[in-house]
Amino acid sequence: MLKVRVSSPPADGAANAAVVALIAKALKVPKSAVRIAAGETARVKRLDIDGAGAAQIALAFGPPPGEG
Repeated sequence: MLKVRVSSPPADGAANAAVVALIAKALKVPKSAVRIAAGETARVKRLDIDGAGAAQIALAFGPPPGEG
């Protein structure tokens, strides 16, 4: 689980777009590789990310809890 905060309002999907852009930039993948799989209208979201392996995710966000 990763906690992110964006300044975009939740109206018209702006916050979702900001989350996708933030994650894509951090992982150095195109925005089209990041999709919200669940939680479009919820605060907790599940993302699908193409082209980013566990090592790349750990490098960008740190290792999962208990592995660092």
